[in-house]
Amino acid sequence: MKTILFALRVSDLERSLSFYAAVGYVELSKIPFDDGSSLVWLRLPGESSVSLELVHRPADGPVEVRGFEHFAIEVGSLAGTVDRLTASGLQPGPVELPGGADGPKTSWVVDPDGYRIELVEWPPSGAPTFD
Repeated sequence: MKTILFALRVSDLERSLSFYAAVGYVELSKIPFDDGSSLVWLRLPGESSVSLELVHRPADGPVEVRGFEHFAIEVGSLAGTVDRLTASGLQPGPVELPGGADGPKTSWVVDPDGYRIELVEWPPSGAPTFD
């Protein structure tokens, strides 16, 4: 078994697509429905298949992010990613060192609906592994 994607319900599809394109996601497919709702499948350039689904259901009203903590994206260079996102008009937070100087570097960015995304650069020793 493996996780194949997760879905986020979004209020304004075009605004969310612009945000996730700035983060680095590529649109794979848009599936419209007769009731005005739609699904959009996205992936990051290094991924072989869909990893994020945006769900737009205008009839359901505004999105309320509750009970969702965050998702994380691994990046090669956090400083470069923060610079690129800032140049794209996004507002990533400051670089943090939650594991100390020898641990991962992280930064946070929030999407238009309030979903938090953690950007993670692993130390040269790599990501933690578990048996």
